[in-house]
Amino acid sequence: MYIVNIESHLKLSIMNQLKLGWVGLGNMGNPMVLNLLNAGYEITVFNRTREKEKSLLSAGTKSASNLAELIKNCDVVFTMLSNDAAVKEVFESSVGLLNANNQGKTIINMSTVSPETSRYLHTICKQHQVNFIDAPVSGSVKPAQDGTLVILVGASNENFELAKPLFDVLGKIAIHVGEPGIASSAKLAINYLLGLNLQGLAETVLFAEKNGVSKEDMLNIINQGACGNGITNIKTPSIINNSFPAAFALKHLVKDLRLAKEAGLDSPLIHPLYDSYVRAEKEGLGDQDVMAIISSLHNKAD
Repeated sequence: MYIVNIESHLKLSIMNQLKLGWVGLGNMGNPMVLNLLNAGYEITVFNRTREKEKSLLSAGTKSASNLAELIKNCDVVFTMLSNDAAVKEVFESSVGLLNANNQGKTIINMSTVSPETSRYLHTICKQHQVNFIDAPVSGSVKPAQDGTLVILVGASNENFELAKPLFDVLGKIAIHVGEPGIASSAKLAINYLLGLNLQGLAETVLFAEKNGVSKEDMLNIINQGACGNGITNIKTPSIINNSFPAAFALKHLVKDLRLAKEAGLDSPLIHPLYDSYVRAEKEGLGDQDVMAIISSLHNKAD
């Protein structure tokens, strides 16, 4: 047992010597960087809006002047950005992550992008002899803060083992689903289920209210029964208070549902579901939380 503990401490010490870089400091990126920083890693950050770096610099991170400098001085670079175009630009721009000889470095993309984009990034990284890991997450701001995200990993077995200690800091589980691209498919699938859950929850509460059941009572019935789940419990306070600060912005789910359709999802429910969220975004709810779909459905009923 003593030998095992020594080996464990040695492995942790070696991992903590890795120099990490992080691109993208939004609602998810900031708490994830803090968790890695608190775990003892040296971290350099880069964000296009430099103002967003300030709180992390105060916490102990460094700042890179550009992406090329970031990857030059880091062993592993994470990207956490809003869409496919932003991710591709970070990889391919003239001062991007792949603009110089960074052979042997590792890039972990935790952004939600299309499976096609993940496969493309994997291909261009191989051409530059850079390791690529596709690692989108299931979970929003609170799990990011708590380090309890579910991390979906597309990577070679070797790269997965390299990154797993980092994922153990960021999440409660890292599930290796296959090669790059497959994890992006898994993320689109789970976000489709998320959309169905929230649409169904909103429709149920509105139907109950229309027929004399208070939303408080209906939500209690849902959460106490077999139909209750993590997301119904999480979203209950927002519905009761009619307040939807973005843990996961509705506009991002619109993007993910569109990507799922483009990747071949053609089931009976995807089309009305997508149309419902697109309508909510057009009504000005895009920057609110996904649960704001209930406001759109309420307006439609009126």
